[in-house]
This record gives sequence, C-alpha cells and structure tokens, in this order.
Amino acid sequence: MAKKNLPFLILLFVVLLGAFGIFRFRLDLTQEKRYTLSDATVKVIENIRKPMQVEVYLDGEFPASFRQLQGETRFLLEEFRRINPNIDFKFIDPIKEKISQDTLMAMGMQPSRLSDVKDGKVSEIVLFPYAVIKYRNSGISVPLIVQQSGISSDEQLTRSMENLEYNFASSMKTLSAVRRKNIGVLVNQDELRPDEFRGFMDMALENYNAGPIIPKNQKELTLADIPVINNMDALVVAKPRKAFTETEKLILDQFVMKGGRMLWMVDAVNAEMDTLFQSKKITAYPIDLNLSDLLFNYGVRVNPGLVKDLQKAATIRLVSGEVAGNPQYSSFLWPYYPLGIADNNNPVTRNINPVEFQFPTSIDTLRRPGIRQNVLFESSSRTILKTVPTQISLNEIVNIDSLAMMEQPSAPRIFAVSLEGKFKSAYASRIEKSSYPNFKAASPDNKMIVIADGDVGRNQIMKGQPMPLGYDILTNQQYGNEQFLRNALDYLLDDSNLIALRNRNIESRLLDRQRIDEEKSKWQWLNLLLPLLLVAIPAGVFYVLRKKKSA
Repeated sequence: MAKKNLPFLILLFVVLLGAFGIFRFRLDLTQEKRYTLSDATVKVIENIRKPMQVEVYLDGEFPASFRQLQGETRFLLEEFRRINPNIDFKFIDPIKEKISQDTLMAMGMQPSRLSDVKDGKVSEIVLFPYAVIKYRNSGISVPLIVQQSGISSDEQLTRSMENLEYNFASSMKTLSAVRRKNIGVLVNQDELRPDEFRGFMDMALENYNAGPIIPKNQKELTLADIPVINNMDALVVAKPRKAFTETEKLILDQFVMKGGRMLWMVDAVNAEMDTLFQSKKITAYPIDLNLSDLLFNYGVRVNPGLVKDLQKAATIRLVSGEVAGNPQYSSFLWPYYPLGIADNNNPVTRNINPVEFQFPTSIDTLRRPGIRQNVLFESSSRTILKTVPTQISLNEIVNIDSLAMMEQPSAPRIFAVSLEGKFKSAYASRIEKSSYPNFKAASPDNKMIVIADGDVGRNQIMKGQPMPLGYDILTNQQYGNEQFLRNALDYLLDDSNLIALRNRNIESRLLDRQRIDEEKSKWQWLNLLLPLLLVAIPAGVFYVLRKKKSA
C-alpha cells in the first residue's frame, strides 16, 4: 500500500513546496515568448549590486486597458525581483498619496488625459503612466506609454507593452553602469550652434557624458588632439559647413579603426528655409565637405541632389490672406521636408513618430566585404530627385499636384542608413598613414550611422530659448527626431544588444464580441462549475482510496 501511495505523496510534497514558495517554476507557452526575458536583460539585472527601488505611478481608478498595462508591468518587475532581490518595487496612486501634478511634472512626467463615461456622465481622468527608478543617489523616469501619433489607443497600448522590457532594462543599465560612455561633438567645421544643438545635447546627457571636441589650435583637428579623441566612445558630426582636411579625415578614420562609433549628420546641398522665407526664392548649390572618399570607402555615397517627396511631406505655415489687417495663416505640404516613416522592423526606427528631414539629399549604398547595411529611412515612391544647382521657390507648395504631372517621380531615396561590420581604413594604401602613430588598417566589429541631412538634429529657437528637439513651433507638431537620435546613440553604444528588444512583437488577440454575447451564459456556468469539479474529483478519488485501505 505504501508503494501505491508514493506518487500521491510526492505530488503532495511538490504542491506544499510551491505553496510555501520554496520551489517555484514558470512555463511560457505563448508563441512570441512574451513572458521570457532576453539574455541581455537577465545580464543587466544580475549586475545590479546595490538596492534599487522602482516606483510605478499606475495605481488607482482608471480604464481597464490601463489595468492590463499595470498587470504587464507588475509581472515584469516580479521577474526582475525573482532574478535579483536587490530590485524592489511598489505601485503608487498619486491621488491617494496627494502628490501634486506640478511635483510629478518636475520629475519629468507628462500627464495623460482620458475621457471616462460612468452612469451617463463624462469625466476626465488624469494619469501619470510613468515609473521612477532610484539607485544610489540618482533617479530616472521611465515612460510606460509609447508616444506615437496616428495609431489607435489599442495599438498604442500593445506597443507600450512591447517596449516595457527595453525601457526598464535600458534605464536600469544606465543607472547601474560603473562608467558612463563618452560622446564627443565636433565643433571645428562650422557645425550647428550650441543653442541649435541644445535639444540633442540634453537628450544625450541623460544617459551619456557628452561635450564638444575643441581643437587645441582653435582651428582644425591635429595629431595633438588624438588623446582627447581616443577617450571618446562615439563622435557626432552635426551639419558641418567647412571642408575637412586630410589630417582631420585621417584622425576620424583611425578613430573608427580603433572601435570608435560615428554618427554622421551631413548636408551635401546648401539650402536654408530661413533664407527662403525672406526672399521667397533661393538657389540650392552643392557643398564639398571633402568626405566623399572617406564615406565611399565605408560603403555609402551621399549624393548632391535634393529629394522632393510628393507623398510623405511635413507641413509649413504661411500667410494665406488677411482679414481686417490681421494676417491669416494656413498649413501647406512642403515637399522638401519629407517625413521619415519606418516601414521595417529596425529597432532604431520602430514605434516612433515620423521624423522630419529638411532639404535632405539621398544616399547610395555600396557593397563592401564584411559590411552589413540597413536602411533606416527612405522616401516614398513618389519622389523627385532634383539636381543642383537649382531654384527653390515657395510657390511650389501650391503646385504639388501639377508638379507630379510635369515631373516623373523616381524610386524611393535613402535618407539614413546604418553600417555594421569590420571597416577597412581609407588610408591603408596611402602615404598619409605614415604620419599617424600606431596606424591600423582595419577595425574590429564596429558600427556607424550616416544621415543625409544636417538639420535632423537641430532644434528650433523661440525668443532666444531652444525648443525640444523635433518640436515645430508654427504647426505645433512633435516629430520623432529626438527619439530617432536617442535610439541611434543607444544602437551605436549598446554592446549588449539591448536595442534589439525594441523589435519585440506582441500579438493582439482580440475577443470575438458577437460570440461572447451568444455564449455568455455557457461560459459563466463553466467558470462556476469547473473549479468545483476540479476540487470534487480528487476529493472523491481520495475518499475511495481511503475506504479501500480501511477495508
């Protein structure tokens, strides 16, 4: 009899261990493995050596959709705590705790306002769907909702849940990092002014050490600047207007050969909207930055031809009339401001607002052994490539349809591309290499991003104050430039490949509402009786076995 009861006793022992939390296991049976943490995330969590507190401001009364987000967030943080007990969390109701909106906004949180209908009355609910991670003496706010325009609320919620793991893991990695990586911004080529580049710098300083690279001779980079350059993990070239010297190119080339990452934002054509607003017509002409051979060697060619997109274009506001002496403004599509709307699943461009480009040119990709090229943004199929020099007039805003008939659109043109692999030096067979100490002919596995627009990282100025990157004052539009460049930096400097988590896909398996209404009673009775049967059947079997044993 004892042997017959052995399986039952083992099962009972395992159940008791699970009930007391001694033995725990989970199975992820979902097709997309939505409840399985990536290896990169697990490594980040395991490396947290000090207590870390996570405060989630998502508690209280709110719609059911946010309760689903709350549940996903809670499950994720429970997994983090299971892997590393140094991580603890709590959910906070700002209303119950009497935390003012000004206090929350000062912590970097922006409110979400939702309409709620209850008992025939419409009311507004103000939520702050954020989490605050505190580690040592630092803290960071993590948004739980993806800010993306042009999508439904259900799709926004799904994408928010897809990004939860990446947002938390990347923020925790930033806070717990022993050393913050360094980003240098070149300022010796007449690049963007500090106030025009303030939005980018503020964004970069959230996760990295960032600052200008000023040549020692105050004119151009020389071999004396190599120690400062080599101390950087990445260099940013933002809208240079002065040609690079061969010495400067050699220094940048060797920076890449030694594993340094590059973010190029370059203009191949001179065309400025400020001048066009004043004169109504400008002449766009090519700019020679003396970078063609360097970029050509890495596998890209930035063409001196303006991209004019007749389908995906941003809007500008112009005076369209006058009423009682007051100017009247209207919005018009401006084909020289094409929008970057990602149609692929690249983690750098996925789930962000359209990116505004201003007078961009096109990029050709060239085959290079060992180099992988990924297109980040490209124009629509209704694109016209205008050779320069050429005249640009504000009258073109009202002639988009007629221009489409007069000019034959060409194939889509590339605005931005990423390059990965082992690069070969552009100076490997040139005499200049003898002047560089410890010259290297090839790089380790490396990355760079090339964008054929210098204005993609420029913020607008209003009354002397820099605006957030990507915000258009006149149209009140928030474009995705900041998030795009943030992802670009994370992609370049993320050696653990956390950025790949932005490609996580969660299927939205919606319920059949009609079937629910038709089979409502059946499923209610099933949910009521099935638990009772599951308890009664083992009890009956146990009773029969006990009766036989007594007999």
